[in-house]
Amino acid sequence: MGSSDTSGASYTATSVLRPSCREADRGSVTAEAAVAVPALVVFTMALVWALMAASAQIQCVDAARAGARAAARSETEAAALSAARSAAPAGSKISLGRDGDLWRVRVEAASPGPGTAALTLTAEAVALAEDAVRGGEP
Repeated sequence: MGSSDTSGASYTATSVLRPSCREADRGSVTAEAAVAVPALVVFTMALVWALMAASAQIQCVDAARAGARAAARSETEAAALSAARSAAPAGSKISLGRDGDLWRVRVEAASPGPGTAALTLTAEAVALAEDAVRGGEP
């Protein structure tokens, strides 16, 4: 009986002095989450910003094409600008000009998102004027 008491006392003493693995790991999940969650939030925000910027760039390209097509069909400059504005992102700057037989439309817009990460998105489209193809006939 004496030997079993000694081993039991020794086991109890070591368990008191040395914490179990569960007790040593307590709080590590909270610490990992405190680091991981903000990193995931920043990554998600950057991803959403990039997708919004890509969408605005596509809108700029579509607006430039629409304006160039309208100008090439010999529509008035106001109608060509209106066609470009209808497809462009809000607040875009649109320029239209003729260079020889070609109509050039340029669309510039600020990317959506925070001011520090703002980019200027641009797109340009060129179309051959319809009157140049027909030989200048009305």
